[in-house]
Amino acid sequence: MVFDIFKAIVLGIVEGFTEFLPISSTGHLILVNQVFSFEKSFTILFDIVIQLGAVLSVLFYFRKRLWPFGKDQEKNKEILNLWQKTIIGVLPAIVLGFFLGDTIEEKLFNPVTVALALILGGIILILIERKNRKSRIGSIKNLSFKTVFFIGLIQCLAMIPGVSRSAATIIGAILLGASRSLATEFSFFLAIPTMIAASGYSLLKYGLLMSSSEFFILAVGFIVSFLTALVVIKFFLYYVQKHDFKAFGYYRIVLGVLILLLFFLPAIIS
Repeated sequence: MVFDIFKAIVLGIVEGFTEFLPISSTGHLILVNQVFSFEKSFTILFDIVIQLGAVLSVLFYFRKRLWPFGKDQEKNKEILNLWQKTIIGVLPAIVLGFFLGDTIEEKLFNPVTVALALILGGIILILIERKNRKSRIGSIKNLSFKTVFFIGLIQCLAMIPGVSRSAATIIGAILLGASRSLATEFSFFLAIPTMIAASGYSLLKYGLLMSSSEFFILAVGFIVSFLTALVVIKFFLYYVQKHDFKAFGYYRIVLGVLILLLFFLPAIIS
């Protein structure tokens, strides 16, 4: 039981730390689960629940910007417009996930896919930053519904483990003219319906039957993920005001290469 709590803390930290950075939380969880994991069906449920912890941190952190029932009617309209855009942005992922989710999970959830996706995504991040492209869109209210829909389409690439939902959303938004800060901020908002839809589907699929000890382990992972993600959100928003994404690109490449070495080295040696 003590070791299970320790695993819950480690996995909660990994999820909370990686969910909103462009380095792939799913990819990191797949890798960490090679060392720290529970029984297979509970591992799937645990990963879902700690993702909900991370998304709740977004709702908490941006609560004043996401509550559309205040006294200021003009502000309420802006917030409702934001919610409309996030819903439109998540539609492509919901449709594609419904038809291809199980196939992608069966065929692509493995360390090699994660490694290759990390490396390719890292290269793309670095190339985008080197181009020094000028942004045309600086605020969410200036994001058109068409642009939001295309960002949502690009976000679908994150169904491949290792791509990163955050990275796909940020890269898509920047390529479509958004500033780095706006792309980052919108990736947080788009995470809310995306992760709730994905988690809701998975919970319906795998159920919530568990023992009292399993419930306690889930609670620990949920709380740790929530608190870690809160810290990361604040850090990341501050970071993008002064830095580009090259560091994350290099990190992805190095991690991807290390994973490939660890995966293939035993076969080469033998």
